[in-house]
Amino acid sequence: MYRLDEETEEDWWEVEALYDLCFAPGRTALSSYRLRDGVPTVAALCLTLRDGDGTLAAAIRYWPVRVGGRDTLLLGPVAVHPTRQGEGLGGLLINESLAEARRLGWERVMLVGDAPYYSRFGFRKLMAVEMPPPTNPDRVLGLALKAGAWDGVAGAVTKAT
Repeated sequence: MYRLDEETEEDWWEVEALYDLCFAPGRTALSSYRLRDGVPTVAALCLTLRDGDGTLAAAIRYWPVRVGGRDTLLLGPVAVHPTRQGEGLGGLLINESLAEARRLGWERVMLVGDAPYYSRFGFRKLMAVEMPPPTNPDRVLGLALKAGAWDGVAGAVTKAT
């Protein structure tokens, strides 16, 4: 049994430690992190999953960005503790947070990730969206939370202001 909660300030460093455990050293040097520097998360979409003992099993964060002058969510990172992988926790976090993003009125979400994994949630390659280098363009994926939300949206991804 797991408890799903909005991430709190007290959770921040524990979530950071989970990301450090799950991702390669230097993760904060990635181009997506430059879009996050100095920008607050979209707190209502940053979620944690804890087991019955209160141990952090998984976490997801979202950040606001702009694409072609349009407000967009940047999903990530999402991580599941190595001892809990294969239980569907990442999928649970993604589905729950995307449903909440729709309820909150967000229209589009993007991420940098593996298309085979994220396609099961409806994400597709964004042909006209440019992440800061050195991002592999094949890994720039998007999902419309509202029909047609990506239609005509093109250009560089920039920090939200």
